[in-house]
Amino acid sequence: MSIRCFQKDQNLVTRSISGETILVPVRSGVSDLEHIYVLNEVGSRVWGLLDERTPVSQIVDRICAEYEVSPEQAACDIDALLHSLEAAALIHPAVASKR
Repeated sequence: MSIRCFQKDQNLVTRSISGETILVPVRSGVSDLEHIYVLNEVGSRVWGLLDERTPVSQIVDRICAEYEVSPEQAACDIDALLHSLEAAALIHPAVASKR
């Protein structure tokens, strides 16, 4: 069984402001201001866990431990977030780190 894991695209400018994370893609050396993405507090936490190349299953576990959410709901919401980020080319599949 393969472990699902993602890494951030290298061509992004990110800023954290008041618990939210703002993502601005950089295309052809220019910020794509028509496509700015904003992640809420939980989305920002998931985004931070991608830095560690954390497997999706462990991201779900951490979100459940840090927020009042069922594993089923967390898995559904995180899967939807990751799908959206991948569709926008903000993340890409990666090899999981050894843990």
